[in-house]
Amino acid sequence: MSRATGRSTRPHAADRHDLIRVHGARVNNLKDVSIEIPKRRLTVFTGVSGSGKSSLVFHTIAAESQRLINETYSAFVQGFMPTLARPEVDVLEGLTTAIIVDQQRMGGDTRSTVGTATDANAMLRILFSRLGTPHIGPPSAYSFNTASVKASGAITVERGNKKTVKATFNRTGGMCTECEGRGTVSDIDLTQLYDASKSLAEGAFTIPGWKSDSFWTVRVYAESGLLDPDKPIAKFTKKEMRDFLYREPTKVKVEGVNLTYEGLIPKIQKSFLSKDKDALQPHIRAFVERAVTFTTCPACDGTRLSEGARSSKIAGISIADACAMQTSDLAAWIRGLDGPSVAPLLTALGETLDSFVEIGLGYLALDRPAGTLSGGEAQRVKMIRHLGSSLTDTTYVFDEPTAGLHPHDIQRMNNLLLRLRDKGNTVLVVEHKPETIAVADHVVDLGPGAGTAGGTVCFEGTVDELRASDTVTGRHFDDRSTLKADTRKPTGALEVRGASANNLRGVDVDIPLGVLTVVTGVAGSGKSSLIHGSVAGRDGVVTVDQSAIRGSRRSNPATYTGLLDPVRKAFAKANDVKPGLFSANSEGACPTCNGAGVVFTDLAMMAGVATVCEECEGKRFQASVLEYRLGGRDISEVLAMSVAEAEEFFGSGDARTPAAHRVLERLVDVGLGYLGLGQPLTTLSGGERQRLKLATHMGEKGGVYVLDEPTTGLHLADVEQLLGLLDRLVDSGTSVVVIEHHQAVMAHADWIIDLGPGAGHDGGTLVFEGTPADLVAARSTLTGEHLAQYVGA
Repeated sequence: MSRATGRSTRPHAADRHDLIRVHGARVNNLKDVSIEIPKRRLTVFTGVSGSGKSSLVFHTIAAESQRLINETYSAFVQGFMPTLARPEVDVLEGLTTAIIVDQQRMGGDTRSTVGTATDANAMLRILFSRLGTPHIGPPSAYSFNTASVKASGAITVERGNKKTVKATFNRTGGMCTECEGRGTVSDIDLTQLYDASKSLAEGAFTIPGWKSDSFWTVRVYAESGLLDPDKPIAKFTKKEMRDFLYREPTKVKVEGVNLTYEGLIPKIQKSFLSKDKDALQPHIRAFVERAVTFTTCPACDGTRLSEGARSSKIAGISIADACAMQTSDLAAWIRGLDGPSVAPLLTALGETLDSFVEIGLGYLALDRPAGTLSGGEAQRVKMIRHLGSSLTDTTYVFDEPTAGLHPHDIQRMNNLLLRLRDKGNTVLVVEHKPETIAVADHVVDLGPGAGTAGGTVCFEGTVDELRASDTVTGRHFDDRSTLKADTRKPTGALEVRGASANNLRGVDVDIPLGVLTVVTGVAGSGKSSLIHGSVAGRDGVVTVDQSAIRGSRRSNPATYTGLLDPVRKAFAKANDVKPGLFSANSEGACPTCNGAGVVFTDLAMMAGVATVCEECEGKRFQASVLEYRLGGRDISEVLAMSVAEAEEFFGSGDARTPAAHRVLERLVDVGLGYLGLGQPLTTLSGGERQRLKLATHMGEKGGVYVLDEPTTGLHLADVEQLLGLLDRLVDSGTSVVVIEHHQAVMAHADWIIDLGPGAGHDGGTLVFEGTPADLVAARSTLTGEHLAQYVGA
């Protein structure tokens, strides 16, 4: 004890908790992982795709932190929150509040925009309700998600003597009544919904999923009593046609069951058109694209807002004009406003908009639909909430924050991560880019392989120690591709003329065929607008984009790729039974667990418990089905195989099945040989899901493949394998067009198309087209400078 100050010189007990300790983690493929992570430092987790990074960071550390926070709320509140089970881990100590910023796509609803997702729209609405002239009402009057409501009637007030009084209610909303706040109206092609030459009883409907025996769809029309089920639709009277297509919801009885009959058009609009098109399953999305034409709403000109909301202005700008501006321009306009009564609001809104610019999203407009953002853009939009936060001693968890970023923008992202750390926070980053790994205080490398070959910690330490280590990441850390000595010669060209989608300024370009073409440029320069707007959708063009794989925990690589169909048929043929028996979602399912393999017990606000089904022992099938064999294996044993094992199994011998073998070869080609055929899609990493999509599309016939950032989620070692795959595709006669930022892919290209020079209205022009060698020699663009630096030219 120091007598001068009266304070102890010994460290305080609270200061000892400077580590996050994980012992015995066994989530997914983790093999009893034990690790200590320093707090208030930037720690990067790396390793090949599927090595267990996400399992450790997101599904163990972040998941337990969130679960513990949820438990601090009352049982009533917990009933409204997602229930989280404790991760399979022996000890987790030193956790702090975790804020997860992942790459999950935003917006499954057509009304979700960048402005609504970041609360910038909410602040703008308040601003216009205070300063807008003419004044039209409260903030809801400027909201395209709020409809105007008027009501009147008698109400009874029970206060002393009961008294009936007349009351009216008004709420002013900003929703356009024509498009209901969506900005687009749809025109439905009736010929895609039904065959008018057939009757309802003959199966006239051609809508996906509408089977003739479906109680809720087809039979409610055929047996409603409102229509003649045996009359061809073409011969319906005007009244029958009106009832068939537009009738208001009406209660009907079908076989003694009360059902609601509704006209076909409103039913289709509610079933398919109320959701974001990108969130639909592929076959449903194809149907919607075929049957429905979306056009800009003529009433609101796509602004989603009513005439009243558009008429109210501040300094000549309406809220629709403000939302259509680039956020960089909108931030400048907000700074120019002077309103002492709303000064705190202007400050907060200005800071939010400045965050867009700081994070490299200054080119976005607030009215941009959230569903159209890439995974990287969505993650950076989520980051905006946290940049100005005063919280400290918080754990921030990021999933590849550099995804979708040009090398020019990566340093800016690194600075943001370091800024969060320097405020006293723990920053955990799952990342593959060496530029971001290089700024880490601490590196954890998982592996050595993927799937069952991974799940262990191969290295912990500093970046310099990683470079010297003999791990896969250490060996590839300083890998640099070299420019091709000889590039392939084009065999033709895809002509694009006057491309003007989004920010493109009448771009004319010839995309060469028969070669590997890379389209690059800073984020927001117009790459996706050019390719998805002018190339994708043409005949013979197969597009593999970044949209998420939709599927439940019952979905697995075998079901997603279509592999299970030939496998079921092979089992059925070998045993002379029906193929449906070999589906865990159909006739062959274990009756106790309905083919799930586990039995779920709901415990209300507590995490549900999943126990292995005692009847089938987790195999998902009835015991009688498991007696049928193909090549000495039953169906559950086949689903337990890895892709590589299955390729060998179905390639020769009694189990030889060419259709299944072709699918498995494509999966091995994209580096997914370690995946289990029956592994739930929900357990796959981002990189694995994208390569699974690529393998599936490789089976489609097309002369041109368009790939959207295929290196997302790929380790340095995996990029080399991807380049080999792209070469094989081109050498087989396929033209490959890649939207990409990775310098290794640029260096490997035969032809580069560079857009820019900046983002948003500063981009949208063609700044270079030619070979990588010419781009490096010219150094006339940002891409050229960074590629020259990368290859050491």
